[in-house]
Amino acid sequence: MAHDASFNFDRISLFSSLSQAERDELARQSRFRRHAAGEHIIDGQSESRDIHFIIEGTVRVVNYSVSGREVALDDISAGGYFGELAALDGSPRSAFVMAHGGEAITAAMPCEVFLGLLGRKPVIGLEIMKRLTRMIRQSNERIMDLSTLGANNRVHAELLRQAVAVTADGRKATITPIPLHADIASRVSTTRETVARVLNDLARSGIVERQKNALVVHDIARLAILVEDVRGS
Repeated sequence: MAHDASFNFDRISLFSSLSQAERDELARQSRFRRHAAGEHIIDGQSESRDIHFIIEGTVRVVNYSVSGREVALDDISAGGYFGELAALDGSPRSAFVMAHGGEAITAAMPCEVFLGLLGRKPVIGLEIMKRLTRMIRQSNERIMDLSTLGANNRVHAELLRQAVAVTADGRKATITPIPLHADIASRVSTTRETVARVLNDLARSGIVERQKNALVVHDIARLAILVEDVRGS
């Protein structure tokens, strides 16, 4: 779509250090587009190099196994961005990205504009490096889980990650919207049936409770013990 003044970069956290005029100029140099739920925004191994910023909605980063099974890598919500790896090193895309859970609006910034910005604003480059560092740490953790935990405990570990991300007091957490069995299974490389069985076991133990629109983790400490006892063995 042509640039619409109602779409801007004011909610993009990476640009919080820029002036309004600087953000507006970047918006003028970018292409804003609406994506229907499930629509691929970038394809793995494609040669495009734009970096994309999420104006509205949520996107999911996925890859596919040789057999075609989808493996979810990350969900990124409004204010975030994706595609920085290809913009930085010029290599093909390393994953697929699609609109998730509804319509998404993104802004594609040409890599030349993005690299020029990094040259002028080192503080933004530092934020990019911090994000890449977090991605490496998370990848290392997932690799260890896949290598050392059984399927049941991988489900425990994924629920623990989600609970810790939203808890206010470290003891209890409410995860909304309620995680889909298929989504959890995709993240931890198991089946929906396994996820359902594990959640039922946790519910019977009083650790989790499924409500209408949320999954309540009543005891984060007990859930953590289920994971750490196996990791430490």
